[in-house]
Amino acid sequence: MPVIGQGLDYNVDIVMCIDATGSMASIINEVKANALSFYRKFVDEMEAQEPPKSVQQLRIKVIAFRDYGVDSEPMVESKFFVLDEEGDQFHEFVDRIEATGGGDEPENSLEALALAMKSDWVRTGAVRRHVIMMFTDASALPLGARKGKGGYNADLPADMAELREMWEGQAMEKRAKRLLVFAPDCTPWSDMVDWSNTFHTASKAGAGCDDTDIATCIHLLVQSI
Repeated sequence: MPVIGQGLDYNVDIVMCIDATGSMASIINEVKANALSFYRKFVDEMEAQEPPKSVQQLRIKVIAFRDYGVDSEPMVESKFFVLDEEGDQFHEFVDRIEATGGGDEPENSLEALALAMKSDWVRTGAVRRHVIMMFTDASALPLGARKGKGGYNADLPADMAELREMWEGQAMEKRAKRLLVFAPDCTPWSDMVDWSNTFHTASKAGAGCDDTDIATCIHLLVQSI
C-alpha cells in the first residue's frame, strides 16, 4: 500500500544478487533475518530525508547464484515481490536459499548481474528507481568462461565490454538505475567504480560479507536514490 509523504513519490524496484555458495552463509542469514523488516527500515530512512522521499511502491526480487557446470541450479531467480503486502512470500523464498556448493573462486556473479539488468522493471510512477545490489565475497569469472555448461544462457553478454554497454546503454532507464556492489576490492569489482550510478563497498574476501549488515545496505541505497 502507498506510503504518503510530503515529497516526491517513488516507485522503487530492487534486485538483490546474492552469492549462494558455501562461504556466503552469513549474508544469506542476514537477508533472511531482515526480510520482514527491510521494507519498514527502508521506508523510514527514505522519509527521514530532507525533503522526504515517499515510497509509493517497493518491489524486491532475488537472484541467488552459484556456478555453471558445478551446481544443478546455478541461477535461482524469484519474481518481484511487492512489499510489504508480499513480505511473507519474499521471506519464504529467501528462507529456501541454502548457502552451499559452488566451485573454486572466482564465481559466476557477472552472469547474475546481467540477468538482473534484464529484469521487468517498473515503468510507471512519478519517479522510478531501478536498483541492483550485488553481494559476494569473491572475484568473478569472465563472462562466457563456462558457456555451454549447466544451462548457460546464450543471450548473456559475451564479455565485460558488452556488460558495461548493457548498463550504460538502453537496457535500463538511464535516470532510474543504481548499482550497489558489496564485493572484495579486486577485479572486476574495483574496475566498475567508473560506471555511471555505481557504488562499491569493499567486503572481506573469503569472509562471507559478514561485515556488511542490512542497515549499511539501506543507508547506501537511500543515499544513492
